[in-house]
Amino acid sequence: MPAAQEIKPKGPLPEVPRNQSLVLGWGVSGGTSIGTTNPWVLPGYTHQEGNNLLFEPLMYYGIFKSEFIPWLADSMEYTSPDFTSLEIKLNKDAKWSDGKPVTAKDVIYTFEGQMNRESLPYHAHFQQFVESVTAKDDLTVEMKFKQPAPRFKFEVLTEKFDTGLPIVPAEWMSAQPDPVAAVGLDEMPSSGPYRIVAWNATQKILDLRPDWWAVKAGRVKAEPAVKRVIVANILNQPMDTVAQRLVNNEFDSSVDMRAQVIGNILEQNKDIQSWTGNESPFGYLDWWPNSLWMNTQLPGYDDPRVRKAVSLAINRDLINEVLYDGAKIATIYPFPLYPNLQKFADSEAVKAEEAKYEPGKFDPEASAKLMEEAGFTKNGDGLWEKDGKTFDATIQAFDTIHGDLAPVLAEMLRQAGFDSNVNFGTDAFQNMVDGKPGFYLFGHGASLYDPFEALNLFHGKYSSTIGSAAGNNRFSRYKNPEFDKILDEISPLDSNDPKFQEGAAKALGIYWRDVIDVPVIQWLHRIPYNNHYWKNWPSSTNIADGTNGAFWAHTGLLVVTGLQPTGAK
Repeated sequence: MPAAQEIKPKGPLPEVPRNQSLVLGWGVSGGTSIGTTNPWVLPGYTHQEGNNLLFEPLMYYGIFKSEFIPWLADSMEYTSPDFTSLEIKLNKDAKWSDGKPVTAKDVIYTFEGQMNRESLPYHAHFQQFVESVTAKDDLTVEMKFKQPAPRFKFEVLTEKFDTGLPIVPAEWMSAQPDPVAAVGLDEMPSSGPYRIVAWNATQKILDLRPDWWAVKAGRVKAEPAVKRVIVANILNQPMDTVAQRLVNNEFDSSVDMRAQVIGNILEQNKDIQSWTGNESPFGYLDWWPNSLWMNTQLPGYDDPRVRKAVSLAINRDLINEVLYDGAKIATIYPFPLYPNLQKFADSEAVKAEEAKYEPGKFDPEASAKLMEEAGFTKNGDGLWEKDGKTFDATIQAFDTIHGDLAPVLAEMLRQAGFDSNVNFGTDAFQNMVDGKPGFYLFGHGASLYDPFEALNLFHGKYSSTIGSAAGNNRFSRYKNPEFDKILDEISPLDSNDPKFQEGAAKALGIYWRDVIDVPVIQWLHRIPYNNHYWKNWPSSTNIADGTNGAFWAHTGLLVVTGLQPTGAK
């Protein structure tokens, strides 16, 4: 990684009034990523960096409307019934910030980079699926796949939440000695509406480009009203300080917060709203439903009866009541219930599996019976024990995001006889990766449109052996040929194919039967939006293009460019 390089203004930084500036309390990485805008230098394209305002995708996806949103591309269509070819047609007005057009060469260069460079995030996808990428003309790209790839368009080529592929400028990138190691300074052409004018460890400043192609192309109705975006680094600030800066109208928005904190903010400043206005649960459904994961290869945790006993000890209705004011946030699924996934969950096939395995059932007596069947007895402290040792039910978690939920889960488990407590230590995530005994409170960042990607997290090909590190979202180390066979059979099928629906329901049934992990809650992003200087924030009643409200993620460009001034001075 190149050395950190501060971006300093070229001359005096132009004055921009506060009511034309959007100030965000996010987390700007310091160290080596300062100055890095190149999306191929991965730390420079992470959460909360603002680089989603610089680089754009072929398409976005509006999750709450289940719609593709054309962007650099006018269309992306499969041209064969078996999903082995795809044609991409680019918008004729799309241009880089240096005025040069975005062409098929840029798309091909971006794709070939993913194919040939292991450090890039979609290398494995391109290696598995892509046979060739060619230009039919300056604005048309044809992809050929080695095998049916019905989800490639959505999962790889379309940006949503934290996934998807930004297009990079081929001419500039190919001129660099090493485009992956290159630090992308403000000279690097980008297609988005903003450019970097200053960046150090405390803040990142982006100013509007008046020649953004999307205005002429009709992608947006008018030039964005936000003339400057200031991303303030809050990584080392207490959340109470961030909250007060919101109350003081210093920040227009920030990262998401716990329910109590955002509730206090809403009480103190009536200009501030959440996704659900001033009412609980204050957040929108994120793509990260949380479960209690465990290493299914360890003794005790390898017994489905024990895993089922853990699930039966969790009172999901009480979680809704205690933590979410009655909102139905607790879940039995490893995927979020977005419109298309809700339709799948409501299908007869899934309901039949649910009735068979009762994954949401709370029954301490049944839990105790299963633990006894598995050879455990309660000791003098009322804790499950075997061979002189209690069953380790320590929950590895993160205080900043699980500070409310994890203690409630630990108490439920203790009441059911499990030796449970919470580890919020700095070693929590490493313990998950290493597969240590206990439970891992973590999410499933996978399915958005159909259930395949969430179920595929548990495919045996991703099962790490004990002693090796487990990849992110692969903590269960589960391996089951029966389960794998179903996934392999439905992988080439379109999600609307009845055979896909039938197979996915069977796989979900196995997930519940074997209790691969213990689903707990759907994740909420509780983000404060300040209407003092800016309005038209996303909300449950203002979903606009249907994108999610965490606008530090890929679709954030649509949020920022849709904001309107309130007229406040």
